[in-house]
Amino acid sequence: MDRTVIAYVVYLVVSIGLTVWVARTLSRNGRIFLADVLHGNEKLADAVNHLLVVGFYLVNLGFVALYLSGDETIEDTRGIFEALSTKLGVVLLVLGAMHLGNVYVLNRIRRRGIMEREQVPPVAPQGWIAPTVGA
Repeated sequence: MDRTVIAYVVYLVVSIGLTVWVARTLSRNGRIFLADVLHGNEKLADAVNHLLVVGFYLVNLGFVALYLSGDETIEDTRGIFEALSTKLGVVLLVLGAMHLGNVYVLNRIRRRGIMEREQVPPVAPQGWIAPTVGA
């Protein structure tokens, strides 16, 4: 078997495995965070969590597929490791950047929700008093 094909197979197996592992980890642990961001609405948190995971898979697997091809022909075992380290390193950086982007956006949403909660009076108004003229 051609060394380039071996590198492609290893790259796909490792990249897809990493993508699935990161997506499951983010989904499992992100659900709790989403429930807090969405004020305890569990059904909405589950729906948003699922949509985020689907988007994560689409973007990352699309990137992995696009980044699969290479111009160089791999001549020896060292070349396999060098090509894999470059390709997997870029995939890991993209996974990390997407994770940080998701956390940043969700944290901004969470902060906005906390600010809105603080603007609501702790006790509902008891009544209304008309302003007096000339008092």
